[in-house]
Amino acid sequence: MSTFPGSPRLLKGGLVLLDANTGQVQRIISLQYNPDTLSRSLQVQAHTEGGDRSEALRVKGPPVETLKLEVDIDATDQLERPDENRTAVEVGIHPQLAALETIVHARSADLQANDTLAAAGTLEIVPMEAPLTLFVWSKNRVVPVRITEFSITEEAFDVALNPIRAKVSLGLRVLTVDDVGFAHRGGSLFMSYLRNKEALARLTSTASLSTLGLQGLP
Repeated sequence: MSTFPGSPRLLKGGLVLLDANTGQVQRIISLQYNPDTLSRSLQVQAHTEGGDRSEALRVKGPPVETLKLEVDIDATDQLERPDENRTAVEVGIHPQLAALETIVHARSADLQANDTLAAAGTLEIVPMEAPLTLFVWSKNRVVPVRITEFSITEEAFDVALNPIRAKVSLGLRVLTVDDVGFAHRGGSLFMSYLRNKEALARLTSTASLSTLGLQGLP
């Protein structure tokens, strides 16, 4: 699709997979279409009711922030130009779906290695650690997350039953320093996210009491 010469470049949201120890980027997944909506929920981590009154205004840590979005994946445009998009013709959108699904799968090589260790009589097998996942929604929102919900609705297929259109629903939980600690790569990324949020909040003009219909506080 052609664009006007002066039109701004549309940024895409997406996911970035990092090696948590080295910080090396392992994979970047750009969303084909930006979702129309992004639902966010913040559960405040306050002290429970019935405690000491001096604790009423204290918070125990960062809120539990969850995100929900729906991602559309469609090979229709690629199938209209089969000579340029052989992969879409041969396997539809299987690669795009697989790229998302492997985020929540353990690698086959790791599963095989653990099975080999178990067969050799290893008493303690360390659970496999997944890459650190970042949700990127502009430069102002780069957050470490864990995928908590994942569902795929395949809506159309080609003659070989390859999916050619699908809707992916993702539920994400933001990882904070309470989850991974300050020294972890995810912890430092969360702190950057929080500091940027505080900087954005300072850009908001402060209202006066008269705006609320008050001359002063009682």
